[in-house]
Amino acid sequence: MNPRSEQIQLRTRRHFLQQSAAGVGGMALASLLDTEPTLANNPLRCKPPHFPAKAKRVIYLHMTGSPPNLDLFDFKPSLVEHSDEDCPAEFLEGKEFAFTSGTPKLMGSPRAWSQVGKHGAWMSDAIPNFHGIADELCLVHSMYTDQFNHAPAELLVYTGSPRSGRPSMGSWVTYGLGSENENLPGFVVLISSGVQPNGGKASFGSGFLPSVYQGVQCRSKGDPVLYASNPKGMDRAMRRMTLDALRDLNEIQAAEMGHPETLTRIAQYELAFRMQMSVPEVMDISQESATTLQQYGAVPGESSLANNCLLARRLVESGVRFVQLFDWGWDFHGTNPGEGITDGLTKKCATMDKPIAALIKDLKQRGLLDETLVVWGGEFGRTPFREGRTANSQVLGRDHYPDAFTMWMAGGGVKRGFEYGQSDELGFSVTENPVHVHDLQATILHLLGFNHEQLTYRFQGRDYRLTDVHGRVVRDLLA
Repeated sequence: MNPRSEQIQLRTRRHFLQQSAAGVGGMALASLLDTEPTLANNPLRCKPPHFPAKAKRVIYLHMTGSPPNLDLFDFKPSLVEHSDEDCPAEFLEGKEFAFTSGTPKLMGSPRAWSQVGKHGAWMSDAIPNFHGIADELCLVHSMYTDQFNHAPAELLVYTGSPRSGRPSMGSWVTYGLGSENENLPGFVVLISSGVQPNGGKASFGSGFLPSVYQGVQCRSKGDPVLYASNPKGMDRAMRRMTLDALRDLNEIQAAEMGHPETLTRIAQYELAFRMQMSVPEVMDISQESATTLQQYGAVPGESSLANNCLLARRLVESGVRFVQLFDWGWDFHGTNPGEGITDGLTKKCATMDKPIAALIKDLKQRGLLDETLVVWGGEFGRTPFREGRTANSQVLGRDHYPDAFTMWMAGGGVKRGFEYGQSDELGFSVTENPVHVHDLQATILHLLGFNHEQLTYRFQGRDYRLTDVHGRVVRDLLA
C-alpha cells in the first residue's frame, strides 16, 4: 500500500480536530499580531467597563511601611493631653502588635498642627505642601485591615488576599479595561528609595491572569526597562527578524498545545518591540520645562519619588491605564537615631509631599485630574502608643496597627475637600463609617466603571475577583 495512503487512513478524529485547531489558531494569531489595537484578539485592546466610568486611569501612591497617620492627618488632642500615661488595658486586650509587649505609654503627636483648606482639615507641619491641595483631597480616616505585618497587609491591599498568588489591582484593571496606548504597557510600576515593596513582585503580579496583565517595572535611571535595549551588535532590523522567528515557533506551539500563555508570550514580545521606541521617549523627563522640574523637585537621570511622580503624569497622559508607585522608608518604629516621627518623619516627608502636591496640581492644570483617580496610603496604620523597644530611647516610634488609619483619594470622581469616618479620641478604633481595604477596592473599581462582583476570572473551578467574597462600594465618597 502506498505509504501516503496509509497515513491518510490513520488520521483520526483527534488528528482532524488538532489540524483544525491549527487553522483557527493561525487566524487568531494573525489578528493578534496585526498592528491595529482594536482587533478582538489583542489582549490589551481597549474594552468597555460595565457602566459609564468617572475615572479612566489610576495613579496609586503606596508609602511602603505605612506612614504614621496620627502625625500627618488625624489630629488627636486628647492623645496629646494623655501622652506618656499608661495605655488603658481595655485598648490592648486581645490585640496583637509586631514589637510591643507589656504596658506601653500613650504617645500624642509631637508635630505642630493647623487647619487648612476651605473645609478646615487638620494637617501637621510634616506635610506643608499638602496644605495647598487640601481642597482636592477626599480623606478617609476610618480605614482598617485584617493584617498587622507588612507583606500580608500589602498583598491584601493589592490582591485581596494576604497570600501570594492572586492578581494585583493593576492587573485586574488592565484585564478589564485594556490600554489606551498600544505602544506602552497598560500597567506600569515605579519604585523609589531603592527597595522593592514588602509583598515583593506579587504586589504587582498578574497571579493566575495571563501574564500580559502584570505590572511592567520601569526605572527613572538607566534603561527604563531592563533588557529592553538591543544587545551589542544587534540593530532593530535584526531584532525584528529574531522576533519573527520566535513568532513562527510560538505559532507552532500554540497550534499544538492551545495554551493561552503562548498567545500572551507573542503579544508580550511584540509589545516589547514597540516599547523599545516608545518607552524611552515617555520616560525622558528632560523634555519637561525647568519650571515643571522645579515644581516636582525632579532631576533628570536620577532615581527618586519626585522623578516617579512626574513620570506618572507623563505615563497617564500617554494612555497608560494604571501607574503604581512604591516608595520605601515609611516604617517609623523609631529604633534608630534619625528615624523617629520628629526628625526622621520631617526628612522623609520632604521627599514626598512636594512632588505629590505638584502631581495633583499638574494633573488639574492639564485637565487630567477629573478622569485620573489618585490614591495615597500605606498597608495599615501606626499605634497611638509608643513602641516598647523605644521606651527608654529619645527617638519616638510607633508600632504596626491595623484597626484605624487614614488614606486619601483625589480626582477621578471622588468628593473634593471631604473628610469621611473617624476613630475614637485616642485613635484606637474606628467609631464612624468604617472602610475595610476590600471596600476601598470595590470603590476604586466602581469609579472605573466596574461592578466589583462581576469583574471575575475563572480559575481552578471557580470565579475569582479582586474583592473575592467581600467589599462594598462606599458611595458617600463619590462626587
